[in-house]
Amino acid sequence: MSLLVTGLNHHTSAIEVREKLAFRPDSIPAAVCELRKRLDDAGVVILSTCNRVEIYAHHSTLDADALFERVCAFLAQWHGTALEEFQSSLYTHSNLEAVGHLFRVAASLDSLVLGEAQILGQVHEAYLTAQTEQAADKVIHQLFQKAFAIAKSVRSETEIGAGNVSISSVAVDLAASIFEDLAGKTVMVIGSGQMSELTLKSLVSRGVREVIVVNRNFERARAMAEPYGGEVLAFDALDEHLHRGDIIISSTAAPRFILHPDQFQRALKQRSQEPMFVIDIAVPRDVEPSVGDLDNVYLYNMDDLEQVVGENLDTRRQEAERGLGIVQRGVEQFEQWMRAVVAEPTITSMAEECHRIRQEELDKTLAALPDLTDKQRQEVAYLTERVVKRMLQSPMTQIKHEIGHHDPHTVLHLVRQLFGLKETQ
Repeated sequence: MSLLVTGLNHHTSAIEVREKLAFRPDSIPAAVCELRKRLDDAGVVILSTCNRVEIYAHHSTLDADALFERVCAFLAQWHGTALEEFQSSLYTHSNLEAVGHLFRVAASLDSLVLGEAQILGQVHEAYLTAQTEQAADKVIHQLFQKAFAIAKSVRSETEIGAGNVSISSVAVDLAASIFEDLAGKTVMVIGSGQMSELTLKSLVSRGVREVIVVNRNFERARAMAEPYGGEVLAFDALDEHLHRGDIIISSTAAPRFILHPDQFQRALKQRSQEPMFVIDIAVPRDVEPSVGDLDNVYLYNMDDLEQVVGENLDTRRQEAERGLGIVQRGVEQFEQWMRAVVAEPTITSMAEECHRIRQEELDKTLAALPDLTDKQRQEVAYLTERVVKRMLQSPMTQIKHEIGHHDPHTVLHLVRQLFGLKETQ
């Protein structure tokens, strides 16, 4: 029996390589069916995200090397890509290493952003697709169910997801700490840029309703404001309207400061000293640092935000160590389950052989005692059945104990020899 994961991710390959092997979401069901067919109806799950492509496979007879070769051949043919173009970027883990890998992936201990929650949903979706296509065999089913349980334990027993680790999310958290309620607040965006847009989007999702965009380029300003029903202002109207912004996001390409203390002093006076939260994410900076010395002005620049992100990441890294401990315990538990699965065919054969012998001897005995009533014949049959079950009870218990502490293949080979059973692969 072999359990394998083969794939590539952000750690091992550039995006150009990952793109070649990425599966379109609508193609995964067909891909699962095709790969399962090539693996003689083995258990198969395909996980494909923006940061990783992984194939999980379980086969009852193929060894790990043979399984790896078939998976690689499938990837090359399915994507129309030469094996040489991606094979060096692949990683592969078998058996317990594969188990530990999946548990780390599901618990977001292997993610680009440590502790992010999205990956668990993606793993669950990949499993459901395999289940729908009848590709989740007994081992795959148990493996993924255990992975979900481990991920839940890591999330609930550690602070792996504590604190935001993106600039835009940290900025929104800081704004929420200054204003009791973001609903009804006005955000003013000065300039443009991807980070400004992300921060604006996050603020709106947290309740901000009024949006003002100030930009020298009117069309660009309108494109940013339009999705939120926002207002567009010319850049030379900034001084006149600065007081309207409860939250100011500045991200221009200006070579020098565009906002100074005197402008905020006038704005605060117009606002009756109501607080202003200022996010300066321009490099070079847009806002003169002394603005932050004013009462009721809370100024954060990129260095400030990155420091908070770094502190949150440090916390997550520390919590990741605790998460890895939970993963290791889960791997050990799954190992015990796998050992029991390996023993099942031998235990079943042992029981069947004993009951076959019982039936043969019972038939001979009953044939030699034709005067027994039906009730008496039934009692004799029950007696032999109880004897066999009692005699099997201790060996079965001992076999399960031994395979939990020793090499299961050695133990089972001995059992098959003792009971005269046929060797299984």
